[in-house]
Amino acid sequence: MKLRKLASAVLSGALALVMLGGCGSGESSSAASAAAKENNGGEEKLEGVKEKFNVKLLGRTYYSDGTLWLGYSGTGMDFDFTGDKLTINMIGNPAGAEAQPRCALYVDGERKDDQLISSEGSKFEVTGKGSEPVNVKVIKLSECAHSCMGIVSMDAGGGTVAPAADKPHKIEIVGDSITCGYGVDDEDKDHHFSTATEDCTKSYSYKTAQLLNADYSLVSFSGYGIISGYSNNGKKVASQQLPKYYEKLGYTFNMGFGTEKPEKIDWDFSQFVPEAIVINLGTNDASYAKKPEQKQEYHDGYVAFLKQVRAKNPGARIYATLGIMDSNLNKTMISAVEDYSKETGDTNIRSFEFPMQDMQNDGLAADWHPSEKTHTKEADLLADFIKKDMGW
Repeated sequence: MKLRKLASAVLSGALALVMLGGCGSGESSSAASAAAKENNGGEEKLEGVKEKFNVKLLGRTYYSDGTLWLGYSGTGMDFDFTGDKLTINMIGNPAGAEAQPRCALYVDGERKDDQLISSEGSKFEVTGKGSEPVNVKVIKLSECAHSCMGIVSMDAGGGTVAPAADKPHKIEIVGDSITCGYGVDDEDKDHHFSTATEDCTKSYSYKTAQLLNADYSLVSFSGYGIISGYSNNGKKVASQQLPKYYEKLGYTFNMGFGTEKPEKIDWDFSQFVPEAIVINLGTNDASYAKKPEQKQEYHDGYVAFLKQVRAKNPGARIYATLGIMDSNLNKTMISAVEDYSKETGDTNIRSFEFPMQDMQNDGLAADWHPSEKTHTKEADLLADFIKKDMGW
């Protein structure tokens, strides 16, 4: 669908016109700040989202002074609308053409709109079916690092809005540009990054969640790794280590959530408790970790990250995966999983190797990233593995 450069579950009930609020002290759908926690802010902020939007939240969202902020890829809302017309008003971080937040509107599973969200305001309009409800999803397609966006109000025109039902399962997927769907809408390997061509719903991550009939949460940054981000000179890029931000609402070069930066806000892990967690990190580390001692550093960093993830998700089964764009650290990743399990006694963890992308037959996207065809194949394999392993 052509882009236009304009621009978890809660109670059901009617929703009428809601006006834009400011961006100040911050009520968080993550129950993030220490002050909020001390004042029982978790319940207060959830009540704020319920009263204003009355939707199921997708991913790690943040509610602040009447605006629902979306940072990570795949964040958004999912709800059923009964009525004639619904208007959703949004605002994006100010950004250049290559970095504006991209967002899509789905009605009954079909993409109806796809925009780069303007800092001056953008809107989605939904044509309803009167007394027959329609399902509506608003999904941020682009990643957090370049820009965030907010949903500031909805006008149901006298109709009603109710949160969509939870799916049977929950999955979290942690990764890099592959997980974000980097460049998937630009199948020219010589082209470079733009949020206009990034679409997480065409990535293996979102596709896997759909195949598993699972609610999802994505935590992903292009160029990031366990110990090093992508390096074009072999030197370690320590500033792009994902574990630093795993417990946060994100990281952005831009303004973030109004006056608040997502990397300063703690995520409340009780808000989304996954049964399965997929980790797909190592592709960028491989640009640095070529020598034995560097691979050992990746190994040790991976073990440490597994401990971090487990501490926050004691009941989840962890799937350590790698291999779509580069397989040079696959063995090291598998060794890290085995050593972690031996050290901790944690056996609720698996390793999974993706097959390398078939560039000749399946094509490439921007900067040599996977095509949607590749993403679909990888999702089929991963979902099948998880489904059998989890008994889903």
